[in-house]
Amino acid sequence: MKKITWWEPEIGQAERDILAEVLAGNFVNDGDYTTRFEERIAALVGCRYAVGVTSCTSAIFLALKAAGVGPGDEVIVPDATFIATANAATMAGAKAVLVDIEAETLNMSPAAFEAAITPRTKAVVPVHVSGRAARLPEIAAIAKAHNIVLIEDAAEAFLSKLDGQSLGTYGRMGCLSFSPMKLITTGQGGMVLTNDPDLHVLLRQLKDQGRPVRGTGGKDPHPIVGYNFKFTNIQAAVGLGQLDKLDERVAHVKAMYRAYEKNLKGLNAMRLLPSRIDEGELPLWVDVVVERRDELARYLRDRGIDSREYWNPIHTQPSYRLPDDRFPTATRLLPKSLWLPSAFSVTEADVARVCDTIREFLAQ
Repeated sequence: MKKITWWEPEIGQAERDILAEVLAGNFVNDGDYTTRFEERIAALVGCRYAVGVTSCTSAIFLALKAAGVGPGDEVIVPDATFIATANAATMAGAKAVLVDIEAETLNMSPAAFEAAITPRTKAVVPVHVSGRAARLPEIAAIAKAHNIVLIEDAAEAFLSKLDGQSLGTYGRMGCLSFSPMKLITTGQGGMVLTNDPDLHVLLRQLKDQGRPVRGTGGKDPHPIVGYNFKFTNIQAAVGLGQLDKLDERVAHVKAMYRAYEKNLKGLNAMRLLPSRIDEGELPLWVDVVVERRDELARYLRDRGIDSREYWNPIHTQPSYRLPDDRFPTATRLLPKSLWLPSAFSVTEADVARVCDTIREFLAQ
Protein backbone atom coordinates (compact mmCIF):
# COMPACT_ATOMS: atom_id res chain seq x y z
CA MET A 1 0.00 0.00 0.00
CA LYS A 2 1.23 3.51 -0.84
CA LYS A 3 2.99 5.31 2.00
CA ILE A 4 1.39 8.67 2.69
CA THR A 5 3.98 11.24 3.76
CA TRP A 6 3.32 14.07 6.17
CA TRP A 7 5.42 16.51 4.17
CA GLU A 8 8.42 16.49 1.88
CA PRO A 9 10.02 19.14 -0.34
CA GLU A 10 9.70 18.88 -4.10
CA ILE A 11 12.53 20.10 -6.33
CA GLY A 12 12.07 20.16 -10.11
CA GLN A 13 13.72 21.08 -13.37
CA ALA A 14 13.08 24.81 -13.06
CA GLU A 15 15.25 24.97 -9.93
CA ARG A 16 18.01 22.97 -11.63
CA ASP A 17 17.97 25.24 -14.69
CA ILE A 18 18.32 28.47 -12.68
CA LEU A 19 20.91 26.89 -10.42
CA ALA A 20 22.92 25.95 -13.51
CA GLU A 21 22.84 29.63 -14.55
CA VAL A 22 24.24 30.67 -11.17
CA LEU A 23 27.00 28.06 -11.30
CA ALA A 24 27.88 29.04 -14.86
CA GLY A 25 28.13 32.68 -13.78
CA ASN A 26 30.61 31.70 -11.07
CA PHE A 27 29.17 34.10 -8.46
CA VAL A 28 27.56 31.98 -5.78
CA ASN A 29 27.41 34.50 -2.92
CA ASP A 30 24.63 37.00 -2.12
CA GLY A 31 24.11 38.70 -5.50
CA ASP A 32 21.74 39.53 -8.35
CA TYR A 33 19.69 36.35 -8.03
CA THR A 34 19.22 37.12 -4.35
CA THR A 35 17.88 40.55 -5.30
CA ARG A 36 15.52 39.03 -7.86
CA PHE A 37 14.15 36.61 -5.26
CA GLU A 38 13.74 39.38 -2.66
CA GLU A 39 11.86 41.53 -5.16
CA ARG A 40 9.57 38.65 -6.15
CA ILE A 41 8.71 37.90 -2.52
CA ALA A 42 8.09 41.58 -1.72
CA ALA A 43 5.72 41.88 -4.69
CA LEU A 44 3.85 38.69 -3.74
CA VAL A 45 3.18 39.80 -0.16
CA GLY A 46 2.67 43.46 -1.03
CA CYS A 47 5.40 45.18 0.96
CA ARG A 48 8.16 47.59 -0.04
CA TYR A 49 11.22 45.67 1.10
CA ALA A 50 12.28 42.07 1.64
CA VAL A 51 15.74 41.20 2.98
CA GLY A 52 16.98 37.64 2.42
CA VAL A 53 18.85 35.98 5.28
CA THR A 54 20.04 32.52 6.30
CA SER A 55 16.91 31.36 8.18
CA CYS A 56 13.73 32.57 9.84
CA THR A 57 15.55 32.34 13.17
CA SER A 58 18.16 34.83 11.96
CA ALA A 59 15.36 36.93 10.43
CA ILE A 60 13.65 37.30 13.81
CA PHE A 61 17.00 37.95 15.50
CA LEU A 62 17.87 40.70 12.99
CA ALA A 63 14.39 42.22 13.25
CA LEU A 64 14.77 42.39 17.02
CA LYS A 65 18.25 43.95 16.71
CA ALA A 66 16.92 46.47 14.19
CA ALA A 67 14.20 47.35 16.70
CA GLY A 68 16.86 48.09 19.30
CA VAL A 69 16.26 44.99 21.43
CA GLY A 70 19.19 43.99 23.63
CA PRO A 71 20.29 43.00 27.13
CA GLY A 72 17.81 43.95 29.83
CA ASP A 73 14.86 43.93 27.43
CA GLU A 74 11.99 41.47 27.34
CA VAL A 75 10.38 39.97 24.24
CA ILE A 76 6.97 38.33 24.54
CA VAL A 77 6.45 35.15 22.52
CA PRO A 78 3.74 32.45 22.62
CA ASP A 79 4.37 29.18 24.44
CA ALA A 80 3.13 27.29 21.36
CA THR A 81 5.69 27.75 18.63
CA PHE A 82 8.91 26.22 17.38
CA ILE A 83 11.58 27.06 19.95
CA ALA A 84 13.40 29.23 17.37
CA THR A 85 11.04 32.12 18.17
CA ALA A 86 12.22 32.22 21.77
CA ASN A 87 15.82 31.44 20.84
CA ALA A 88 15.95 34.48 18.53
CA ALA A 89 15.08 36.72 21.49
CA THR A 90 17.76 35.02 23.56
CA MET A 91 20.28 35.50 20.72
CA ALA A 92 19.52 39.22 20.82
CA GLY A 93 20.47 39.29 24.51
CA ALA A 94 16.89 39.75 25.69
CA LYS A 95 14.68 37.62 27.92
CA ALA A 96 12.03 35.57 26.11
CA VAL A 97 8.81 35.96 28.09
CA LEU A 98 6.39 33.12 27.32
CA VAL A 99 2.62 33.59 27.31
CA ASP A 100 -0.31 31.23 26.91
CA ILE A 101 -2.38 30.64 23.80
CA GLU A 102 -6.01 30.59 22.72
CA ALA A 103 -7.76 27.22 22.52
CA GLU A 104 -9.47 27.83 19.18
CA THR A 105 -6.37 28.59 17.09
CA LEU A 106 -3.35 27.74 19.31
CA ASN A 107 -2.08 31.27 18.63
CA MET A 108 -1.00 33.89 21.17
CA SER A 109 -3.68 35.07 23.58
CA PRO A 110 -3.94 38.88 23.47
CA ALA A 111 -5.06 38.88 27.10
CA ALA A 112 -2.04 36.83 28.13
CA PHE A 113 0.20 39.18 26.14
CA GLU A 114 -1.18 42.25 27.88
CA ALA A 115 -0.88 40.64 31.31
CA ALA A 116 2.81 39.87 30.71
CA ILE A 117 3.86 43.43 29.86
CA THR A 118 6.42 45.05 32.17
CA PRO A 119 8.47 48.26 31.89
CA ARG A 120 11.18 46.12 30.24
CA THR A 121 8.97 44.79 27.44
CA LYS A 122 10.45 45.97 24.15
CA ALA A 123 8.87 43.68 21.52
CA VAL A 124 6.15 41.11 20.93
CA VAL A 125 6.43 38.29 18.37
CA PRO A 126 3.06 36.65 17.60
CA VAL A 127 3.22 33.45 15.55
CA HIS A 128 0.73 32.45 12.83
CA VAL A 129 0.59 28.70 13.46
CA SER A 130 -0.09 26.65 10.31
CA GLY A 131 -1.01 29.86 8.47
CA ARG A 132 -3.79 30.86 10.92
CA ALA A 133 -3.71 34.55 11.63
CA ALA A 134 -3.00 35.56 15.20
CA ARG A 135 -5.38 38.20 16.54
CA LEU A 136 -3.33 41.01 15.08
CA PRO A 137 -5.76 43.93 15.50
CA GLU A 138 -5.95 43.31 19.27
CA ILE A 139 -2.25 42.52 19.63
CA ALA A 140 -1.27 45.57 17.58
CA ALA A 141 -3.54 47.86 19.64
CA ILE A 142 -2.04 46.59 22.90
CA ALA A 143 1.49 46.93 21.53
CA LYS A 144 0.85 50.49 20.35
CA ALA A 145 -0.62 51.51 23.70
CA HIS A 146 2.54 50.33 25.48
CA ASN A 147 5.07 51.46 22.83
CA ILE A 148 6.03 47.84 22.08
CA VAL A 149 7.44 46.83 18.68
CA LEU A 150 5.33 44.24 16.83
CA ILE A 151 7.36 41.70 14.84
CA GLU A 152 5.45 38.84 13.18
CA ASP A 153 6.75 35.29 13.02
CA ALA A 154 5.12 34.36 9.71
CA ALA A 155 7.34 31.32 9.14
CA GLU A 156 4.25 29.17 8.46
CA ALA A 157 2.16 31.89 6.84
CA PHE A 158 3.68 32.84 3.49
CA LEU A 159 0.79 34.19 1.33
CA SER A 160 -1.78 33.73 4.10
CA LYS A 161 -3.88 36.86 4.58
CA LEU A 162 -6.00 38.67 7.14
CA ASP A 163 -8.55 41.17 5.85
CA GLY A 164 -6.84 41.16 2.45
CA GLN A 165 -3.37 41.93 3.82
CA SER A 166 -0.52 39.41 3.87
CA LEU A 167 0.58 38.11 7.24
CA GLY A 168 4.08 39.35 7.93
CA THR A 169 3.23 42.88 6.76
CA TYR A 170 1.14 44.07 9.74
CA GLY A 171 3.95 44.71 12.20
CA ARG A 172 7.00 46.95 11.84
CA MET A 173 8.69 43.83 10.51
CA GLY A 174 7.64 40.29 9.63
CA CYS A 175 9.69 37.15 9.13
CA LEU A 176 9.33 34.29 6.63
CA SER A 177 10.89 30.84 6.45
CA PHE A 178 11.99 28.87 3.39
CA SER A 179 13.05 25.71 5.24
CA PRO A 180 12.25 22.35 3.59
CA MET A 181 8.79 22.02 5.19
CA LYS A 182 7.35 25.24 3.80
CA LEU A 183 5.22 26.27 0.79
CA ILE A 184 8.44 27.04 -1.05
CA THR A 185 11.93 26.11 0.07
CA THR A 186 15.49 27.25 -0.53
CA GLY A 187 16.93 24.48 1.67
CA GLN A 188 17.39 26.91 4.52
CA GLY A 189 16.68 30.60 4.31
CA GLY A 190 14.44 33.36 5.58
CA MET A 191 13.26 36.87 4.84
CA VAL A 192 12.59 40.03 6.82
CA LEU A 193 9.70 42.12 5.48
CA THR A 194 9.25 45.82 6.18
CA ASN A 195 7.75 48.96 4.68
CA ASP A 196 10.12 51.24 6.59
CA PRO A 197 13.02 52.54 4.43
CA ASP A 198 15.23 53.24 7.44
CA LEU A 199 14.70 49.76 8.84
CA HIS A 200 15.43 48.34 5.39
CA VAL A 201 18.86 50.00 5.32
CA LEU A 202 19.58 48.95 8.90
CA LEU A 203 18.59 45.32 8.20
CA ARG A 204 20.95 45.20 5.23
CA GLN A 205 23.76 46.54 7.41
CA LEU A 206 23.04 44.05 10.17
CA LYS A 207 22.95 41.05 7.85
CA ASP A 208 26.21 41.93 6.05
CA GLN A 209 28.92 42.99 8.52
CA GLY A 210 27.56 46.53 8.85
CA ARG A 211 27.57 47.37 5.13
CA PRO A 212 24.42 49.04 3.77
CA VAL A 213 25.14 47.71 0.26
CA ARG A 214 26.99 44.66 -1.02
CA GLY A 215 30.71 45.11 -0.67
CA THR A 216 33.86 43.68 -2.16
CA GLY A 217 35.34 42.27 1.01
CA GLY A 218 38.15 44.77 0.56
CA LYS A 219 38.06 48.51 1.12
CA ASP A 220 34.42 48.73 2.20
CA PRO A 221 32.83 51.10 4.73
CA HIS A 222 31.37 49.37 7.82
CA PRO A 223 29.54 52.16 9.68
CA ILE A 224 27.99 49.82 12.26
CA VAL A 225 28.69 46.40 13.73
CA GLY A 226 26.93 43.73 11.71
CA TYR A 227 26.83 39.97 11.23
CA ASN A 228 27.07 37.46 8.40
CA PHE A 229 23.56 36.26 7.49
CA LYS A 230 23.81 36.54 3.71
CA PHE A 231 21.35 34.73 1.45
CA THR A 232 23.24 33.30 -1.52
CA ASN A 233 22.54 33.20 -5.23
CA ILE A 234 22.47 29.41 -4.94
CA GLN A 235 19.61 29.54 -2.44
CA ALA A 236 17.85 32.22 -4.46
CA ALA A 237 18.07 30.10 -7.61
CA VAL A 238 16.20 27.28 -5.90
CA GLY A 239 13.64 29.76 -4.57
CA LEU A 240 13.05 31.35 -7.96
CA GLY A 241 12.42 27.93 -9.45
CA GLN A 242 10.04 27.06 -6.61
CA LEU A 243 7.98 30.18 -7.36
CA ASP A 244 7.08 28.70 -10.75
CA LYS A 245 4.91 26.16 -8.88
CA LEU A 246 3.33 28.63 -6.49
CA ASP A 247 -0.20 28.80 -7.93
CA GLU A 248 -0.41 25.01 -8.09
CA ARG A 249 0.77 24.64 -4.51
CA VAL A 250 -1.61 27.27 -3.17
CA ALA A 251 -4.50 25.48 -4.85
CA HIS A 252 -3.29 22.15 -3.43
CA VAL A 253 -3.11 23.20 0.22
CA LYS A 254 -6.58 24.72 0.01
CA ALA A 255 -7.98 21.56 -1.59
CA MET A 256 -6.33 19.36 1.04
CA TYR A 257 -7.86 21.35 3.88
CA ARG A 258 -11.32 21.19 2.33
CA ALA A 259 -10.94 17.43 1.76
CA TYR A 260 -10.07 16.89 5.42
CA GLU A 261 -12.92 19.16 6.46
CA LYS A 262 -15.33 17.04 4.43
CA ASN A 263 -13.99 13.66 5.54
CA LEU A 264 -13.74 14.52 9.24
CA LYS A 265 -17.17 16.12 9.44
CA GLY A 266 -19.25 14.86 12.33
CA LEU A 267 -16.27 13.30 14.09
CA ASN A 268 -16.79 14.69 17.58
CA ALA A 269 -13.72 12.99 19.07
CA MET A 270 -11.40 15.06 16.89
CA ARG A 271 -11.34 18.84 16.31
CA LEU A 272 -10.02 20.17 13.01
CA LEU A 273 -8.24 23.44 13.71
CA PRO A 274 -9.77 26.28 11.70
CA SER A 275 -8.55 27.84 8.48
CA ARG A 276 -10.64 30.67 7.07
CA ILE A 277 -9.77 29.98 3.46
CA ASP A 278 -12.61 32.07 2.07
CA GLU A 279 -11.26 35.05 4.06
CA GLY A 280 -7.70 34.67 2.75
CA GLU A 281 -6.00 32.31 5.20
CA LEU A 282 -3.75 29.70 3.61
CA PRO A 283 -3.39 26.46 5.62
CA LEU A 284 0.22 25.41 5.20
CA TRP A 285 -0.51 22.20 7.11
CA VAL A 286 -3.73 20.54 8.32
CA ASP A 287 -3.80 20.07 12.09
CA VAL A 288 -6.20 18.54 14.61
CA VAL A 289 -6.70 18.20 18.36
CA VAL A 290 -7.43 14.66 19.51
CA GLU A 291 -7.23 12.60 22.70
CA ARG A 292 -4.60 9.80 22.73
CA ARG A 293 -2.63 11.75 20.16
CA ASP A 294 0.54 9.68 20.48
CA GLU A 295 -1.38 6.41 20.17
CA LEU A 296 -3.10 7.71 17.04
CA ALA A 297 0.22 8.77 15.51
CA ARG A 298 1.61 5.25 16.06
CA TYR A 299 -1.56 3.67 14.68
CA LEU A 300 -1.29 5.75 11.51
CA ARG A 301 2.44 5.09 11.17
CA ASP A 302 1.90 1.32 11.47
CA ARG A 303 -0.47 1.62 8.50
CA GLY A 304 1.87 3.60 6.27
CA ILE A 305 0.62 7.08 7.15
CA ASP A 306 3.00 9.73 8.46
CA SER A 307 1.98 12.57 10.73
CA ARG A 308 3.82 14.98 12.99
CA GLU A 309 3.18 15.62 16.66
CA TYR A 310 3.09 19.25 17.79
CA TRP A 311 6.00 20.87 19.54
CA ASN A 312 6.28 20.46 23.29
CA PRO A 313 5.31 23.74 24.97
CA ILE A 314 8.42 25.90 25.17
CA HIS A 315 7.99 26.24 28.94
CA THR A 316 8.71 22.49 29.29
CA GLN A 317 12.13 22.79 27.62
CA PRO A 318 15.12 22.96 30.01
CA SER A 319 16.31 26.36 28.76
CA TYR A 320 12.92 27.97 29.40
CA ARG A 321 11.46 25.80 32.18
CA LEU A 322 8.44 27.25 33.97
CA PRO A 323 5.47 25.77 35.89
CA ASP A 324 2.65 24.23 33.85
CA ASP A 325 -0.01 26.16 35.72
CA ARG A 326 1.17 29.40 34.10
CA PHE A 327 0.23 28.01 30.67
CA PRO A 328 -2.98 26.01 31.14
CA THR A 329 -4.13 26.06 27.50
CA ALA A 330 -0.78 25.17 25.95
CA THR A 331 -0.20 22.50 28.60
CA ARG A 332 -3.59 20.94 27.91
CA LEU A 333 -3.78 21.15 24.13
CA LEU A 334 -0.30 20.80 22.63
CA PRO A 335 0.09 17.17 23.77
CA LYS A 336 -3.19 16.48 21.93
CA SER A 337 -2.32 18.32 18.70
CA LEU A 338 -1.23 16.61 15.49
CA TRP A 339 -0.41 17.62 11.93
CA LEU A 340 -1.99 15.28 9.38
CA PRO A 341 -0.44 14.46 5.97
CA SER A 342 -0.41 17.65 3.90
CA ALA A 343 2.39 17.03 1.38
CA PHE A 344 2.07 18.15 -2.22
CA SER A 345 1.94 14.46 -3.17
CA VAL A 346 -1.15 13.79 -1.02
CA THR A 347 -4.29 13.23 -3.09
CA GLU A 348 -7.94 13.47 -2.09
CA ALA A 349 -8.03 9.65 -2.15
CA ASP A 350 -5.11 9.69 0.32
CA VAL A 351 -7.04 12.07 2.56
CA ALA A 352 -10.02 9.70 2.51
CA ARG A 353 -7.74 6.84 3.52
CA VAL A 354 -6.20 8.87 6.35
CA CYS A 355 -9.62 9.82 7.66
CA ASP A 356 -10.96 6.26 7.41
CA THR A 357 -7.96 5.06 9.39
CA ILE A 358 -8.56 7.74 12.02
CA ARG A 359 -12.18 6.62 12.32
CA GLU A 360 -11.02 3.02 12.78
CA PHE A 361 -8.73 4.08 15.60
CA LEU A 362 -11.34 6.21 17.36
CA ALA A 363 -13.93 3.42 17.11
CA GLN A 364 -11.74 1.07 19.15
